[in-house]
Amino acid sequence: MSTKFQLVTVLGPTAVGKTIFAANLALSLDAEIISADSRQVYRGMDIGTGKDIADYTVGGQLIPSHLIDIAEPGSEYNVFQFQRDFQSVWNSILSGDKTPLMCGGTGMYLEAILQGYDFIEAPVNLMLRHELSEYSDIELVAMLKKFRKLHNTTDILDRERMVRAIEIEKYKLDKRNHPQANVFLNTPVIGIRFDRKTIRHRITTRLVQRLEEGMVEEVRRLLANGIDEDRLKMYGLEYKYITMFLVGELNYNEMFTLLNTAIHQFAKRQMTWFRRMENNGIKIFWLEGEDGLKINLDKASKYLSLHYYKKNG
Repeated sequence: MSTKFQLVTVLGPTAVGKTIFAANLALSLDAEIISADSRQVYRGMDIGTGKDIADYTVGGQLIPSHLIDIAEPGSEYNVFQFQRDFQSVWNSILSGDKTPLMCGGTGMYLEAILQGYDFIEAPVNLMLRHELSEYSDIELVAMLKKFRKLHNTTDILDRERMVRAIEIEKYKLDKRNHPQANVFLNTPVIGIRFDRKTIRHRITTRLVQRLEEGMVEEVRRLLANGIDEDRLKMYGLEYKYITMFLVGELNYNEMFTLLNTAIHQFAKRQMTWFRRMENNGIKIFWLEGEDGLKINLDKASKYLSLHYYKKNG
Protein backbone atom coordinates (compact mmCIF):
# COMPACT_ATOMS: atom_id res chain seq x y z
CA MET A 1 0.00 0.00 0.00
CA SER A 2 1.58 3.25 -1.11
CA THR A 3 -1.04 5.69 0.17
CA LYS A 4 0.30 8.02 2.84
CA PHE A 5 -2.87 8.15 4.89
CA GLN A 6 -5.44 5.60 5.99
CA LEU A 7 -7.95 8.44 6.02
CA VAL A 8 -8.09 12.21 5.56
CA THR A 9 -11.14 14.08 6.87
CA VAL A 10 -12.58 17.43 5.78
CA LEU A 11 -15.35 18.81 7.97
CA GLY A 12 -17.12 22.07 8.75
CA PRO A 13 -20.54 23.61 9.20
CA THR A 14 -22.99 24.09 6.37
CA ALA A 15 -22.25 26.58 3.57
CA VAL A 16 -18.46 26.77 3.97
CA GLY A 17 -17.61 25.12 0.64
CA LYS A 18 -16.46 21.74 1.97
CA THR A 19 -17.18 19.82 -1.22
CA ILE A 20 -15.21 22.10 -3.55
CA PHE A 21 -12.29 22.14 -1.16
CA ALA A 22 -12.39 18.35 -0.64
CA ALA A 23 -12.57 17.68 -4.38
CA ASN A 24 -9.54 19.86 -5.07
CA LEU A 25 -7.66 18.26 -2.18
CA ALA A 26 -8.66 14.80 -3.40
CA LEU A 27 -7.18 15.51 -6.81
CA SER A 28 -3.80 16.36 -5.27
CA LEU A 29 -3.89 13.26 -3.02
CA ASP A 30 -5.19 10.83 -5.66
CA ALA A 31 -8.11 10.32 -3.29
CA GLU A 32 -11.74 9.28 -3.47
CA ILE A 33 -14.37 11.06 -1.39
CA ILE A 34 -16.63 9.36 1.15
CA SER A 35 -19.58 11.59 1.97
CA ALA A 36 -20.44 11.96 5.69
CA ASP A 37 -23.78 13.67 5.21
CA SER A 38 -26.87 12.11 6.78
CA ARG A 39 -29.24 13.34 4.04
CA GLN A 40 -27.19 13.04 0.85
CA VAL A 41 -27.65 9.28 1.08
CA TYR A 42 -31.21 9.69 -0.24
CA ARG A 43 -31.97 9.55 -3.94
CA GLY A 44 -34.04 12.41 -5.33
CA MET A 45 -33.17 14.72 -2.43
CA ASP A 46 -30.62 16.75 -4.34
CA ILE A 47 -31.02 20.52 -4.12
CA GLY A 48 -32.08 20.52 -0.47
CA THR A 49 -29.10 18.42 0.58
CA GLY A 50 -26.58 20.29 -1.55
CA LYS A 51 -25.55 17.53 -3.93
CA ASP A 52 -23.63 19.91 -6.15
CA ILE A 53 -22.19 17.35 -8.54
CA ALA A 54 -20.32 20.09 -10.40
CA ASP A 55 -18.29 20.65 -7.23
CA TYR A 56 -16.78 17.18 -7.64
CA THR A 57 -15.30 18.11 -11.03
CA VAL A 58 -11.82 19.62 -10.87
CA GLY A 59 -9.95 20.57 -14.05
CA GLY A 60 -12.38 18.53 -16.12
CA GLN A 61 -11.84 15.45 -13.95
CA LEU A 62 -14.70 13.96 -11.92
CA ILE A 63 -13.52 12.95 -8.46
CA PRO A 64 -15.04 9.60 -7.42
CA SER A 65 -17.49 9.94 -4.53
CA HIS A 66 -19.28 7.41 -2.37
CA LEU A 67 -22.29 7.04 0.00
CA ILE A 68 -24.41 9.46 -2.01
CA ASP A 69 -27.77 8.30 -3.47
CA ILE A 70 -27.70 4.91 -1.75
CA ALA A 71 -31.10 4.96 0.01
CA GLU A 72 -34.69 5.51 -1.07
CA PRO A 73 -36.35 8.76 0.02
CA GLY A 74 -38.80 8.07 2.81
CA SER A 75 -36.66 5.28 4.24
CA GLU A 76 -34.62 5.46 7.44
CA TYR A 77 -30.82 5.49 7.29
CA ASN A 78 -28.89 5.62 10.55
CA VAL A 79 -25.39 5.99 11.89
CA PHE A 80 -24.95 2.23 12.27
CA GLN A 81 -25.67 1.73 8.58
CA PHE A 82 -23.31 4.57 7.74
CA GLN A 83 -20.50 3.00 9.77
CA ARG A 84 -21.06 -0.35 8.05
CA ASP A 85 -21.21 1.19 4.56
CA PHE A 86 -18.19 3.39 5.27
CA GLN A 87 -16.13 0.35 6.24
CA SER A 88 -16.96 -1.39 2.97
CA VAL A 89 -16.14 1.66 0.83
CA TRP A 90 -12.99 2.45 2.84
CA ASN A 91 -11.64 -1.05 2.28
CA SER A 92 -12.41 -0.82 -1.43
CA ILE A 93 -10.64 2.54 -1.84
CA LEU A 94 -7.54 1.34 -0.01
CA SER A 95 -7.44 -1.88 -2.03
CA GLY A 96 -7.33 0.30 -5.15
CA ASP A 97 -4.25 2.07 -3.72
CA LYS A 98 -6.17 5.34 -3.35
CA THR A 99 -6.57 7.62 -0.34
CA PRO A 100 -9.99 7.69 1.37
CA LEU A 101 -11.12 11.27 2.02
CA MET A 102 -14.17 11.63 4.27
CA CYS A 103 -16.03 14.91 3.81
CA GLY A 104 -19.13 16.15 5.58
CA GLY A 105 -20.80 18.04 8.36
CA THR A 106 -22.85 15.40 10.20
CA GLY A 107 -21.04 15.33 13.52
CA MET A 108 -22.26 11.95 14.70
CA TYR A 109 -21.28 10.26 11.42
CA LEU A 110 -17.83 11.86 11.48
CA GLU A 111 -17.21 11.01 15.12
CA ALA A 112 -18.51 7.47 14.73
CA ILE A 113 -15.75 6.83 12.19
CA LEU A 114 -12.92 8.80 13.78
CA GLN A 115 -13.45 7.32 17.23
CA GLY A 116 -14.70 3.91 16.14
CA TYR A 117 -18.07 3.92 17.89
CA ASP A 118 -18.99 0.37 18.86
CA PHE A 119 -22.44 -0.02 17.34
CA ILE A 120 -24.29 -3.31 17.53
CA GLU A 121 -27.09 -4.40 15.21
CA ALA A 122 -27.86 -7.84 16.51
CA PRO A 123 -29.95 -10.06 14.22
CA VAL A 124 -33.12 -11.73 15.45
CA ASN A 125 -32.33 -15.06 17.11
CA LEU A 126 -35.50 -17.15 16.82
CA MET A 127 -34.05 -20.13 18.71
CA LEU A 128 -33.07 -17.91 21.64
CA ARG A 129 -36.47 -16.20 21.65
CA HIS A 130 -38.18 -19.60 21.76
CA GLU A 131 -35.95 -20.61 24.65
CA LEU A 132 -36.61 -17.37 26.57
CA SER A 133 -40.37 -17.75 26.11
CA GLU A 134 -40.23 -20.47 28.79
CA TYR A 135 -38.80 -18.04 31.36
CA SER A 136 -40.80 -15.84 33.71
CA ASP A 137 -40.36 -12.06 33.77
CA ILE A 138 -38.44 -12.35 37.06
CA GLU A 139 -36.08 -14.90 35.53
CA LEU A 140 -35.52 -12.68 32.48
CA VAL A 141 -34.66 -9.71 34.72
CA ALA A 142 -32.16 -11.84 36.63
CA MET A 143 -30.61 -13.02 33.36
CA LEU A 144 -30.30 -9.49 32.01
CA LYS A 145 -28.68 -8.31 35.26
CA LYS A 146 -25.89 -10.83 34.67
CA PHE A 147 -25.01 -9.02 31.44
CA ARG A 148 -25.19 -5.39 32.57
CA LYS A 149 -26.30 -2.92 35.19
CA LEU A 150 -29.87 -1.90 34.49
CA HIS A 151 -29.65 1.89 34.38
CA ASN A 152 -32.66 2.03 32.06
CA THR A 153 -35.64 0.56 33.92
CA THR A 154 -37.79 0.58 30.78
CA ASP A 155 -35.90 -2.55 29.70
CA ILE A 156 -37.52 -4.52 32.53
CA LEU A 157 -41.02 -3.05 32.25
CA ASP A 158 -41.73 -4.67 28.90
CA ARG A 159 -41.14 -8.37 28.24
CA GLU A 160 -40.39 -7.84 24.56
CA ARG A 161 -37.72 -5.23 25.39
CA MET A 162 -36.15 -7.61 27.93
CA VAL A 163 -35.94 -10.40 25.38
CA ARG A 164 -34.41 -8.07 22.80
CA ALA A 165 -31.90 -6.74 25.35
CA ILE A 166 -30.78 -10.28 26.23
CA GLU A 167 -30.59 -11.10 22.51
CA ILE A 168 -28.24 -8.13 21.94
CA GLU A 169 -26.07 -8.95 24.96
CA LYS A 170 -25.64 -12.57 23.88
CA TYR A 171 -24.77 -11.40 20.37
CA LYS A 172 -22.06 -9.12 21.79
CA LEU A 173 -20.37 -12.13 23.34
CA ASP A 174 -19.82 -13.68 19.92
CA LYS A 175 -16.81 -11.65 18.77
CA ARG A 176 -16.63 -13.61 15.53
CA ASN A 177 -19.83 -11.86 14.42
CA HIS A 178 -18.81 -8.44 15.68
CA PRO A 179 -15.39 -7.21 14.50
CA GLN A 180 -14.06 -4.13 16.29
CA ALA A 181 -14.55 -0.90 14.36
CA ASN A 182 -11.46 0.93 13.16
CA VAL A 183 -10.34 3.96 15.15
CA PHE A 184 -8.82 6.87 13.20
CA LEU A 185 -7.72 9.13 16.06
CA ASN A 186 -4.28 9.74 14.52
CA THR A 187 -5.43 10.59 11.01
CA PRO A 188 -5.45 14.22 9.82
CA VAL A 189 -8.70 16.16 10.22
CA ILE A 190 -9.07 19.49 8.43
CA GLY A 191 -11.86 21.92 9.25
CA ILE A 192 -13.16 24.92 7.32
CA ARG A 193 -14.92 27.82 9.03
CA PHE A 194 -15.92 31.44 8.48
CA ASP A 195 -16.55 34.23 10.95
CA ARG A 196 -20.14 34.43 12.19
CA LYS A 197 -21.20 37.40 10.05
CA THR A 198 -19.84 35.86 6.86
CA ILE A 199 -21.39 32.46 7.44
CA ARG A 200 -24.78 34.05 8.06
CA HIS A 201 -24.53 35.87 4.73
CA ARG A 202 -23.40 32.70 2.92
CA ILE A 203 -26.28 30.68 4.37
CA THR A 204 -28.93 33.20 3.32
CA THR A 205 -27.43 33.70 -0.13
CA ARG A 206 -27.27 29.95 -0.72
CA LEU A 207 -30.86 29.49 0.43
CA VAL A 208 -32.08 32.08 -2.08
CA GLN A 209 -30.05 30.38 -4.80
CA ARG A 210 -31.42 26.93 -4.03
CA LEU A 211 -34.99 28.18 -4.03
CA GLU A 212 -34.36 29.73 -7.45
CA GLU A 213 -32.90 26.43 -8.65
CA GLY A 214 -36.15 24.59 -7.88
CA MET A 215 -35.93 23.36 -4.30
CA VAL A 216 -39.68 23.83 -3.76
CA GLU A 217 -40.38 21.82 -6.92
CA GLU A 218 -38.07 19.07 -5.65
CA VAL A 219 -40.07 18.70 -2.43
CA ARG A 220 -43.36 18.89 -4.36
CA ARG A 221 -42.11 16.04 -6.57
CA LEU A 222 -41.21 13.92 -3.53
CA LEU A 223 -44.71 14.41 -2.11
CA ALA A 224 -46.26 13.57 -5.49
CA ASN A 225 -44.19 10.37 -5.59
CA GLY A 226 -45.84 9.20 -2.40
CA ILE A 227 -43.33 10.21 0.26
CA ASP A 228 -45.29 10.84 3.45
CA GLU A 229 -45.31 14.49 4.51
CA ASP A 230 -44.46 13.59 8.12
CA ARG A 231 -41.47 11.61 6.92
CA LEU A 232 -40.22 14.55 4.87
CA LYS A 233 -40.59 16.81 7.88
CA MET A 234 -38.46 14.42 9.90
CA TYR A 235 -35.56 15.03 7.51
CA GLY A 236 -35.54 18.57 8.87
CA LEU A 237 -34.49 21.98 7.57
CA GLU A 238 -35.38 22.45 3.88
CA TYR A 239 -37.61 19.38 3.71
CA LYS A 240 -39.47 20.25 6.92
CA TYR A 241 -40.27 23.88 6.17
CA ILE A 242 -40.92 23.54 2.45
CA THR A 243 -43.28 20.64 3.14
CA MET A 244 -45.09 22.82 5.69
CA PHE A 245 -45.42 25.48 2.98
CA LEU A 246 -46.68 23.05 0.38
CA VAL A 247 -49.35 21.55 2.65
CA GLY A 248 -50.58 25.01 3.65
CA GLU A 249 -49.19 25.23 7.19
CA LEU A 250 -46.97 28.23 6.31
CA ASN A 251 -47.01 30.94 3.68
CA TYR A 252 -43.93 31.49 1.53
CA ASN A 253 -42.48 34.36 3.58
CA GLU A 254 -42.97 32.46 6.83
CA MET A 255 -41.32 29.42 5.30
CA PHE A 256 -38.29 31.41 4.13
CA THR A 257 -37.82 33.21 7.45
CA LEU A 258 -38.19 30.12 9.62
CA LEU A 259 -35.99 28.01 7.34
CA ASN A 260 -33.27 30.65 7.16
CA THR A 261 -33.23 30.91 10.96
CA ALA A 262 -33.20 27.13 11.36
CA ILE A 263 -30.16 26.76 9.07
CA HIS A 264 -28.28 29.43 11.05
CA GLN A 265 -29.06 27.56 14.26
CA PHE A 266 -28.01 24.29 12.65
CA ALA A 267 -24.62 25.76 11.72
CA LYS A 268 -24.11 26.82 15.34
CA ARG A 269 -24.92 23.32 16.57
CA GLN A 270 -22.45 21.85 14.10
CA MET A 271 -19.66 24.07 15.44
CA THR A 272 -20.61 23.11 18.99
CA TRP A 273 -20.32 19.44 18.04
CA PHE A 274 -16.92 19.99 16.42
CA ARG A 275 -15.63 21.76 19.54
CA ARG A 276 -16.80 18.79 21.60
CA MET A 277 -14.94 16.48 19.24
CA GLU A 278 -11.79 18.50 19.92
CA ASN A 279 -12.41 18.23 23.66
CA ASN A 280 -12.67 14.47 23.20
CA GLY A 281 -9.21 14.25 21.65
CA ILE A 282 -9.77 14.78 17.92
CA LYS A 283 -7.33 17.41 16.68
CA ILE A 284 -8.83 19.61 13.96
CA PHE A 285 -6.58 21.77 11.79
CA TRP A 286 -8.82 24.75 11.10
CA LEU A 287 -8.67 26.77 7.89
CA GLU A 288 -10.29 30.19 7.63
CA GLY A 289 -12.66 30.30 4.68
CA GLU A 290 -11.94 33.99 4.11
CA ASP A 291 -8.41 33.04 2.97
CA GLY A 292 -9.78 31.52 -0.22
CA LEU A 293 -9.50 28.12 -1.89
CA LYS A 294 -5.93 28.39 -3.22
CA ILE A 295 -4.35 29.58 0.03
CA ASN A 296 -6.24 26.97 2.05
CA LEU A 297 -5.21 24.17 -0.30
CA ASP A 298 -1.58 25.23 0.16
CA LYS A 299 -2.01 25.31 3.94
CA ALA A 300 -3.67 21.90 3.91
CA SER A 301 -0.91 20.44 1.75
CA LYS A 302 1.78 21.67 4.14
CA TYR A 303 -0.16 20.41 7.14
CA LEU A 304 -0.60 16.97 5.61
CA SER A 305 3.10 16.78 4.77
CA LEU A 306 4.07 17.71 8.32
CA HIS A 307 1.55 15.26 9.73
CA TYR A 308 2.89 12.46 7.55
CA TYR A 309 6.56 13.05 8.23
CA LYS A 310 5.98 13.58 11.95
CA LYS A 311 4.18 10.26 12.11
CA ASN A 312 6.66 8.35 9.97
CA GLY A 313 9.88 10.25 10.62
